[in-house]
Amino acid sequence: MPEKYVEATSSSRFNDYDRLAEGYTAENETSILNAYYERPAMLELAGDVTGRRILDAGCGAGPLFSELRDRGAIVTGIDASAGMLEMARRRLGVDADLQVADLASPLPFADEAFDDVIASLVLHYLEDWGPTLVELRRVLRPGGRLLVSVDHPFSVALFQAMAGEKPKYFETRNRTEEWTMGGQTAQMSFWNRPLHAMTEAFTAAGFRISVISEPPFVPEAREVFPEEFREITGTRFLCFLFFVLEAG
Repeated sequence: MPEKYVEATSSSRFNDYDRLAEGYTAENETSILNAYYERPAMLELAGDVTGRRILDAGCGAGPLFSELRDRGAIVTGIDASAGMLEMARRRLGVDADLQVADLASPLPFADEAFDDVIASLVLHYLEDWGPTLVELRRVLRPGGRLLVSVDHPFSVALFQAMAGEKPKYFETRNRTEEWTMGGQTAQMSFWNRPLHAMTEAFTAAGFRISVISEPPFVPEAREVFPEEFREITGTRFLCFLFFVLEAG
């Protein structure tokens, strides 16, 4: 479960994925939320990707890149962390198309370069989605898809309430969590925003919303993590929210 949410301060260094690269990569391989929930859900939404040109925006160590490539996609991966891309290079090989790029800045690609963009658990690091979404729309062909997963805004409000805070659901505001992985600790900064702010940002950038999904976890999760699922009677829990958007 997330750490207690606190307001960010400008004196701290945030989101140091270079520091966490090895530990985060190992955690991501087998965790409930990544391996048994978010990644399978994203692949299900992507469907048949054979021959499709896909930008994995915020590819991290490349687990999703690897799955998409194995399914016949032509994949390019970008990430702001050189350390995470080094982990991706170890997984994917020297021929993988990987580049350091910041989603808050212009992207190093031509117009209409991709059929799909996948932004897996990355947009919630950004305070302003507008310029990023415009860039992602630019590099997509007309009719191309942007697949997004982000922290579910209702789950964020729920965890704030459980931590004894007054939830401020309708505000776009910063929170931090302290992550310790592989013996390394870093402060991670996120931006919470309500659902309507997300959908308004998508449509303002020229996208049409075709799917909003709160998917189930894969059945194997209950067998691998019986204690964690002891009190969950159904097949779903509040965690991430998924979108499939079409470029207009």
